[in-house]
Amino acid sequence: MLKLMKTHEQQLKHLEEFEDAIWINLTNPTDQEINLVSSKLSIPQEHLRAALDEEERARIEVDEDCTLILVDVPLTEVQDGSKIYTTLPLAIILAGDNIITVCTKELPLITDFATGKVKGFFTYKKTRFILQLLFKNATYYLQYLKQIDKMSNAIEKELHKSMKNKELIQLLDLEKSLVYFTTSLRSNEIVLEKMLKLDAIKKYPEDEDLLEDVIIENKQAIEMANIYSNILSGTMDAFASVISNNLNIVMKFLTSVTIVLAIPTMIASFFGMNVPVPLANQHFAFVIIIAISLAVASLLALFMARKKMF
Repeated sequence: MLKLMKTHEQQLKHLEEFEDAIWINLTNPTDQEINLVSSKLSIPQEHLRAALDEEERARIEVDEDCTLILVDVPLTEVQDGSKIYTTLPLAIILAGDNIITVCTKELPLITDFATGKVKGFFTYKKTRFILQLLFKNATYYLQYLKQIDKMSNAIEKELHKSMKNKELIQLLDLEKSLVYFTTSLRSNEIVLEKMLKLDAIKKYPEDEDLLEDVIIENKQAIEMANIYSNILSGTMDAFASVISNNLNIVMKFLTSVTIVLAIPTMIASFFGMNVPVPLANQHFAFVIIIAISLAVASLLALFMARKKMF
């Protein structure tokens, strides 16, 4: 999908034709759209296709005519009814007076800018627009990390009474998400620090302050991801033992009940034999046998309860 946008009189307008100082957003572009943008703006197709590879690493490439900034952005998806967190590469290309963004999926980050939720950005302020994209990206990481922390706390409450692996698998998915986040944030950190030294992107004093804010936000997200990852790893180990212990408690209880119930069964078996037995001719033999069975079973249950075998 190809969208052309430009700031006009403090408003973001959608265009039908190419102009100067516009923002071009490509979402899962077709070959035809890539060829069109490449020919119109004289951009190498390799730059436009860089973000289409989900395994592409974050980096900066500077050519004579354009600059490619490739960063990893967070994304939420729903698989098998549960929310998972992952990352995707986003290409930000500076070509003359134009900004091009390319990604394989529609991102909330891009949608916020395209729908006017982000105030104070203009397509003709190229450097500031790039830094605002990167700053918003860092805030999305922090937002998703807080969501992961809340989800892990909710799962922990379920684990206290669980004997199944479902909750542990959910925690494993969250831990994988944190690994993706940590790796992506560290890659983004390298890109941001390289931008500080890059002369190809003109930076004004206020832009340098914004870039420093982006770096600080990114570092904070890295620290939070590391903390949550360590907590989650320890929690999984602890609750794996809790689930095993819960199962042992249930098995111990069932074993104790089986032992207690074995007493009446054994007594009934003795009196069910086809041989002479005591009380054979007594009128209340059945009641007496039941009473003896219950008395012995009760004494055994009391003994086992005092020994904490239940």
